[in-house]
Amino acid sequence: MIKVIVIGSGNVAQHLILAFAKSTTATLIQIYSRQKETLTHLLDSSKITTSFNELLEADLYIIAVSDDAIDSVSAQLPFINRLVVHTSGSVALNALDNKNRKGVLYPLQTFSKGKPMDFSTVPICIESENSNDFQLLDKAAKSISDAVFAVNTDQRKALHVAAVFVNNFVNNLYQIGKEICEEHQVPFDILKPLILETANKIMTLSPEDAQTGPAKRNDLETIASHLSLLSNKNQATIYKILTQSIQDNGTKL
Repeated sequence: MIKVIVIGSGNVAQHLILAFAKSTTATLIQIYSRQKETLTHLLDSSKITTSFNELLEADLYIIAVSDDAIDSVSAQLPFINRLVVHTSGSVALNALDNKNRKGVLYPLQTFSKGKPMDFSTVPICIESENSNDFQLLDKAAKSISDAVFAVNTDQRKALHVAAVFVNNFVNNLYQIGKEICEEHQVPFDILKPLILETANKIMTLSPEDAQTGPAKRNDLETIASHLSLLSNKNQATIYKILTQSIQDNGTKL
């Protein structure tokens, strides 16, 4: 049984806690949190420590904190030559302190506190400095997910950028759509089946093949009509940029 300690109490940490609680090949022996009460709804308080000096000996230490805190947290760990990994998509492997063996266990998903998730479907990207640590990481990752990938630092950064486009930017477009609906007094809920169908399409089609709309058809009259409707300059600018992007992509095909 792989002994795991999670360091952190945010969204990623809480989902990891729930995932490892179901594992049959890895066991969560301890959690570090600056405040115990942030995690007592998930596990017994006896498993939570607020001091780095009280951390137990484990096979794997997972630092699940904000990107800018990874280096300082890893530097505070009071032991040497143990396997310490972070969960960031954009932070390099070498951001971890040199006194311990380094790795990455990056779950590529959007996490929200209180929203249940089937962690077995979450892709996990792993990286380590040596083969033995990779085997341990691979086993630990596969104990909570059915989708584990060996990904180096450069590939992970590229995935993180791609994820921003397909997740964060798309969600911002949902917000713009909601604002347009509210401005014209129509319910945003009307668009939700379209959102789901668009997302489902790329499960079987490439994004290129799934693309539809006036920009794809080069329907200049409809595009002009849409732009005349948009009184918000930011919305109009985004519309023009994305329209041009779709049109440019069409010329490459």
